[in-house]
Amino acid sequence: MRFTSEQHLDDGVHERRFSLGEIPGILWTPGSASAPAPLILLGHPGGLRRMHPRLAARARHSAAEGFAAATIELPGSGDRPRSAAAEEARADLRRALEAGEPVDDEIVDRLVLPLVEEAVPEWRATLDALLLLPEIGGPVGYAGGVISIGIRLAVVEPRISAALLFAGSFVPRTLFEEARQVNIPLQVLLQWDDEGNDRQMALELFDAFGTREKTLHANMGGHTGVPEFEGDDGNRFFARHLK
Repeated sequence: MRFTSEQHLDDGVHERRFSLGEIPGILWTPGSASAPAPLILLGHPGGLRRMHPRLAARARHSAAEGFAAATIELPGSGDRPRSAAAEEARADLRRALEAGEPVDDEIVDRLVLPLVEEAVPEWRATLDALLLLPEIGGPVGYAGGVISIGIRLAVVEPRISAALLFAGSFVPRTLFEEARQVNIPLQVLLQWDDEGNDRQMALELFDAFGTREKTLHANMGGHTGVPEFEGDDGNRFFARHLK
């Protein structure tokens, strides 16, 4: 891991950009931390430059409660090399949504499964590097999307103790089988009127999660209309399981 820039934000949070090989990322740490901080991995749909304001707001909100936060750019997003197959699948998905047609499982598989296969090992390598830093102590949580990435991480990464998953992306049916293996505490956010989300699929996925401790927070509104109070609820969720 190589740090490429750093700045101290006005609330004392330390923001550092890094690269892990060809993977760019950002780490936020609380300015007032007197001991190694628990870590929250911030998932997002890709496009780190575009997503930065929202990610930084989430990280700073978490830092106020003593958590460090980190994120990385997804494969095929931002300045990373594009995948022709993913671009084709994304175009097919867009055409189906614009035509008001059902989204075929085959399109979802082509778009999401290769992303999960590539992104999850990158997240795990990033976690290896982050946990070597003296200011990061664990435990570790995962918050955000793409929800399929969160599902796979929750199954294969034993260092993740709890996850706050954002419903709002299509999920391959094979990931439903993996969801049944999830046994860590979960909190799932669902925007009831999300324009691009299959609400029924999200409800079925929540039902499929195998953990005995899972909570669904469903709010009215579109994809970007998550109420501000959910940030406080998320901090309370992670405080129960990471502190």
